[in-house]
Amino acid sequence: MSEPWLSADDIAAHLGVTKETVYVWIADKGMPAHKVGRLWKFQASEVDEWVRGGGASTHISET
Repeated sequence: MSEPWLSADDIAAHLGVTKETVYVWIADKGMPAHKVGRLWKFQASEVDEWVRGGGASTHISET
């Protein structure tokens, strides 16, 4: 059985962030997402792997 595709709302709830954060992560941090027409769709396993790999981490530079 294949993994279901999740919406931006679903993946935001899965990660405990806002939908706006999801869109920023797609644009700026390479969050794995697939465009289907006008909609972004996600596989939870891909997103979980991306998070575990540090994709969502923020780095604060010291000056």
